[in-house]
Amino acid sequence: MTLRRLTILIFNSAFIILLALNLQTNNQPTLYKFPDLKGFPTMPLTANKPTMEGVDLGRFLFYDPILSKNNSFSCASCHKQRFAFSDAPNRFSKGINSEPMRRNTMPLFNLAWYPSLFWDGKASSIEEQVFHPVRAHDEMNLNWKVAVQRIKQSKFYQAKFQSAFGNIEIDSNLIAKAIAQFERTLISNNSKFDQVLRGETYLSEKEYKGFLLINDQTKGDCLHCHTTDADALGTTTKFSNNGLETASHPEEFQDKGRAEITKQQTDIGLFRIPSLRNIAVTAPYMHDGRFQTLEQVINFYSDGINKSYNIDSKMGFADQGGARLNKEEKENIIAFLLTLTDSTFLTNPNFGNPFQNQN
Repeated sequence: MTLRRLTILIFNSAFIILLALNLQTNNQPTLYKFPDLKGFPTMPLTANKPTMEGVDLGRFLFYDPILSKNNSFSCASCHKQRFAFSDAPNRFSKGINSEPMRRNTMPLFNLAWYPSLFWDGKASSIEEQVFHPVRAHDEMNLNWKVAVQRIKQSKFYQAKFQSAFGNIEIDSNLIAKAIAQFERTLISNNSKFDQVLRGETYLSEKEYKGFLLINDQTKGDCLHCHTTDADALGTTTKFSNNGLETASHPEEFQDKGRAEITKQQTDIGLFRIPSLRNIAVTAPYMHDGRFQTLEQVINFYSDGINKSYNIDSKMGFADQGGARLNKEEKENIIAFLLTLTDSTFLTNPNFGNPFQNQN
C-alpha cells in the first residue's frame, strides 16, 4: 500500500468516526426546561431528568389505553386535565371493571416536590407511583409483562423510546420513567395568587382578608398543613388526621390510612395533606370524598371537627369542635381559595391529549 493511499484511508476513517460522534451528539435528547417558579421551594433533584423526547413519550403513554387489560382505560381516564388531573366530580373513580375504587382520586400537579404519592404514601417516587394503577385489579388490571410486550410490538413506540432513551431495552422501568417525566412537568404556577406573588396583580379586599384568616392561628389556622405564606405549594406534603372520624380507638377506623403502609399505630387515621391549589375544580374533598362543596369543607373546620384517636396536635380547635368562624369569615376564606385556581394549567395544550393532534 502506498503512503498516499494509507493517508487517504486514515483520513476517511477519521472522518467516519467524527461523523458518527457528531450524529450521536445531535441525537441526544434535549433537557426539558422548567419555568421560573416564584414562591416555590427548590425542585428536588432526580436521576430521571425530563427531556423533551421523554416528556413527549410519557404524554402519549399517559393518554394511551394500551396499558390497560382491554385497551379501553388510560391514566387520563381518572386524571382529567380540566379538573387539575383529578376525576371530579366523581366521589370514587371506576376502574376497568366499572367497580368504584376505594378512595377519592387525587389530582396530579407539582408532584416533583412530593416525597411520596397517594393518600397513604405507598409510592416513594413518581416512577414508583406509575406501577400501581397499571397492575391494580380495580384500575387498569394489566400484567406489566404484557404491557411491555405490547409496547415493544408497536413501531410507533419503538421510535419514541429510541428518541427518548436510545438503545436501552424497553422494560417496565423505562415505561414508568417516561410517564414520570411527563407527570413531573405538570406544574401549576399561574393562579391569581401566583400572579400576586410575582407582582402582576393584587388580591381584592375580600380575598386578602381570607388570606389573613387562613394564616391566623386564632382564626382559620390552616397554615400548619396548607402552606401559602411560606411557599406556594399549598401543602406541607406530610400526613395528618384532621378529625374527620369519631373513632376513639384504633380498631374503630374503617380506613387506617398511612398505617396500612407503615404498620405503625401512630399512623392510624393519617392521610396525605392535599394541596389547596386548584381546589375549586377538584371536588369532592377528603380521602373519601365526603364533602361536595368548599362550603361544606369550611363548615367542617368551623364546627365539625372530631377529637378522634391520633388527631393531629396541630388541630388547635379540636377541643371546641372547630374554629367557630362566622359567615363573613367563611366567605372571605373561600374567596381566597378561589384565587388558587390556575386556569392556564387546566387548558395548557402541552398537557392535553396528544392523540387528538395526530393525523
